[in-house]
Amino acid sequence: MSVGLVLVSHSAKLAEGVAEVAAQMAPDVTIVPAGGLPGGGIGTDYDSVVAAVQRADSGSGVVLLYDLGSAQMTAELAVESLADPGAVVVADAPLVEGTVAAAVAAQNGADRAGVLEAASAAAAPPELAATAEPATDCVELTLTNEVGLHARPAAVLARSLAALEAEVSVRLGDQEADAHSVLALMALGARKGDRIQVRAGGPQAAEALRVVQDLVEDNFGDPA
Repeated sequence: MSVGLVLVSHSAKLAEGVAEVAAQMAPDVTIVPAGGLPGGGIGTDYDSVVAAVQRADSGSGVVLLYDLGSAQMTAELAVESLADPGAVVVADAPLVEGTVAAAVAAQNGADRAGVLEAASAAAAPPELAATAEPATDCVELTLTNEVGLHARPAAVLARSLAALEAEVSVRLGDQEADAHSVLALMALGARKGDRIQVRAGGPQAAEALRVVQDLVEDNFGDPA
């Protein structure tokens, strides 16, 4: 069972859209949108948030994310009213980036604290600095999938490397990103036809490179 997510937004469409995007990257995570008022208006509703938390909690806890200040208040009030408020936490994180990071962390098996940390870290710009470590294993690959390293492919790559004992980076031009960070991978802006350099170090470096190469050759599971 993974940590569940609840998205508290003033707009039902916004919450549903963010949940849809995150679900593409974390198919096994319960992500419940709680946006708008019951009648369809703009605003947040306490009862809707409480119900969403109950739906999202599979026993591993829940992390709430919100869009604007008053949504934070609604989320915190809902948490305080729960029988076990310690199992639920409100993240201080940007709604879109925080949800993506939290969803991927939950998909990878992180506990509630780990999911919260991932969401909170999304508030900082992704680190793209080129960290030129001395020669690790390296391979150059050409992206052939339609969307390059965006959204779902970036999440697939990060998830596939999560269990390996290896430090992996992806370089495009003069920018380099940690391959375990979905947001950093997306920030590279790597598109179809781009040639990337993948570097890996650690006990399972060779296996990590094979994983990345297989994903690229398989178009990250997308149709050719």
